[in-house]
Amino acid sequence: MLSAKTTLPTADTALPGRSTPLPTDEVHFVTGRPLKGPHPEGFQTAIFGMGCFWGVERKFWTLPGVWVTSVGYSGGITPNPTYEETCTGRTGQTEVVQVVFNPAEISYDELLRTFWEGHDPTQGMRQGNDIGTTYRSAIYFLDEDQRTRAEASRKAYQTALSAAGKGTITTEITPAGPYYFAEGYHQGYLAKNPDGYCGIGGTGVVCPIGVGVSA
Repeated sequence: MLSAKTTLPTADTALPGRSTPLPTDEVHFVTGRPLKGPHPEGFQTAIFGMGCFWGVERKFWTLPGVWVTSVGYSGGITPNPTYEETCTGRTGQTEVVQVVFNPAEISYDELLRTFWEGHDPTQGMRQGNDIGTTYRSAIYFLDEDQRTRAEASRKAYQTALSAAGKGTITTEITPAGPYYFAEGYHQGYLAKNPDGYCGIGGTGVVCPIGVGVSA
């Protein structure tokens, strides 16, 4: 069972999913802003996987310059998966947070710093005690600039991790595919459930500010 959860499925072994999106919240529980837009002109989107998306989302919604966050599934095969389906490891999807931000107030580099420092990107198909493909570390870039910055940040953070005696980064950096909103009860989860579970934690290693890419 553990092997099935930590091995990415193929198109032949993945669950079929469904064509209809799952019901979800219309607005963010904390900010009241629409999860699916419309968003202000000129705002940008980023997608990160850092383990259990409950705690990850809270890390980002608290940042100045972030307009709205949501949680969902991305990077896999099964369309519109349920939470229970992703937990089987047979969808290929990662638990992710989608961040809509104002680049005039917060840069993508600053979001990357929160990403690297907010979890342990060296653990492969797990994050702490959460084990499975859905908890893998991932950056899904939406344009070439994001790709360049993400790859530069990975190189810079690996240098910092190595200097601290830490392991090798396993984060996947790939083009963003479909993003499927998670069920409503997952959205803003730690605001709805202040004592809820948060299984993510960083390495304690600081990510170099600016990650070596000019603005």
